[in-house]
Amino acid sequence: MKNEKICQRVEQLREWMRRQGIQAFITPSTDPHSGEYVPNHWHSREWISGFNGSAGTAVVTTSPDPSQGGEFAALWTDNRYFLAAAEQLDGTPFELQKLGLEGTPTIAEWIAAKYKVQSTKYNEGAERLKVGIDPTCYTVSEAEALKQELSTFHISLSTCPDPFAEIWTDRPAIPQNPVELHALEYAGESVGSKLCRIRSEMQKQGAEAVVVGMLDEVAWALNLRGTDVDYNPVFVSYLVVGSDSATLYINKEKLTDPVSAYLHDEGIDVRPYEQIFSDLKQMDVPVLIQPDKTNLQVRQSLSQPVLGQCPVTGMKIMKNETERQGYRSAMLKDGIAMVKWMKWALEAIPKGGQTELSLSRKLYAFRAEQPLFRGDSFETIMGYGPHAAIVHYEPSAETDIAVEPHGLLLCDSGGQYLDGTTDITRTLPCGPLTWEERRDYTLVLRGWINLARVKFPRGTYGSQLDCLARAPMWEFGMNYLHGTGHGVGQYLCVHEGPHQFRMNYMPWPLVPDMTITDEPGIYIAGSHGVRHENTMLVVDAQLRETEGSEGLTFGPYYQFEQLTLCPILTGPIVREMLQPEELAWFNSYQQQVYDRLAPELDDEHRQWLREATQAI
Repeated sequence: MKNEKICQRVEQLREWMRRQGIQAFITPSTDPHSGEYVPNHWHSREWISGFNGSAGTAVVTTSPDPSQGGEFAALWTDNRYFLAAAEQLDGTPFELQKLGLEGTPTIAEWIAAKYKVQSTKYNEGAERLKVGIDPTCYTVSEAEALKQELSTFHISLSTCPDPFAEIWTDRPAIPQNPVELHALEYAGESVGSKLCRIRSEMQKQGAEAVVVGMLDEVAWALNLRGTDVDYNPVFVSYLVVGSDSATLYINKEKLTDPVSAYLHDEGIDVRPYEQIFSDLKQMDVPVLIQPDKTNLQVRQSLSQPVLGQCPVTGMKIMKNETERQGYRSAMLKDGIAMVKWMKWALEAIPKGGQTELSLSRKLYAFRAEQPLFRGDSFETIMGYGPHAAIVHYEPSAETDIAVEPHGLLLCDSGGQYLDGTTDITRTLPCGPLTWEERRDYTLVLRGWINLARVKFPRGTYGSQLDCLARAPMWEFGMNYLHGTGHGVGQYLCVHEGPHQFRMNYMPWPLVPDMTITDEPGIYIAGSHGVRHENTMLVVDAQLRETEGSEGLTFGPYYQFEQLTLCPILTGPIVREMLQPEELAWFNSYQQQVYDRLAPELDDEHRQWLREATQAI
């Protein structure tokens, strides 16, 4: 059935394109701040295509004379959304392009191919094809890469005003939620100190000012938080730090009297959010921007751009003592909630009546009992049986299924607390398991342990350690396609970089005071999935041979402190598959979980935890 609403929207866009003199327009899933989660105001790709997945890019083409052809549309997305996208695009002008599959063209290849089959107008060289983008929703790096690829087909890239500001008449407004103070007792460093360090670093790169556009970096630098973006305590804004000034670009309605007074006392000017581009055009000094984080409109507004590393990136990932203690406090609260939920779930599932959504709601309720809890840190992944094999599965009213007393349940969740952000995955045995389920549970556990217990010298990257988590699986011809770990913000975004565990090269060394997750997995389509995950802190290593630097080669050495406090259930483990050193480390971790959580639990939950953490 034809989707008239989407067809009408596409035609509106084409009419706008004709007025702009462009033959194709690309709509990504991003906003001006390159965030993982995007406020509804920037859900333009969803509005134009009807596809509501978190990742996708829509392309619409047109021509001055539609009767001559040139009216095409396509949407690119990854394998998480192939099925959903196919359903949602049915009846629309969009054809699905499946990223990662052999034979799928790039956007540039697709545009070139579509116009190559047209009548001769664009092949005669009389008028070069123009592809349009909104420069606020493409980073400098993304736009340059697209421009270079298009140029190989003799297609030009043009920057345009946002078409959706005109054609999306009921577009949601930019969020106007109030900004909140993030107390020094949680932040551990004053705004004045942070700005001083930012200025020092930007000057080392030859700049007299820096534009901070990532929302979590603005929030961190100013010790402020917000609720503009789901799951991430940030607010829509820019920050420009000069040699002797700092300006926050934000809709002033968001600032309460205490926050306004706080900014004034810290010497931070406030200007309207939309005014940043005109102000940047007036800055006749070298201004630092990070090209893979800063939108193209910022770059085009500067007369003396300096392309480099935003100082906030490296500062924010290094947790001070107050933040480290905050993580430990948050993980303790989260561990209490998880133990209560695990006990309840394992007792409730055999009785029947539980679904993925009911289990998710119950976990939220247990977290909400904890002090300083502010909400989930991401949409809870609660997958039972075959759903657990979908890496980023999030149950909905349409997909929710009953959880039965057999097989595996994968729960990947986290909480936002004023003193820290948590991210944890546990896989629960709901009853009898197959040999394959037990084997995979144990293989993932081995990989998780191998990475958790490693000691490594200074200068080591996460990409060099990633194979430790995969090696036990590789022996059985298994692998997974996602990264093994990511940084975690401190009452900020649950995904924080640039340091990661990944198979591909990530040139950022791991050093003490960074947080990072350890989350390998195995996913068997149509059957089951397993993932174990802890959040860890990089710390100085306690070595076997020496406690000092004497005798060390290529040191110092580092290791991981396990911040997450929650048992791994031992019932599914195939004991014979564990190496002695893996078993010893695992039993030690389980004992640590008991020792830390038991004093905070009542007798009933303490007894359950004692049994769950018994050494094997």
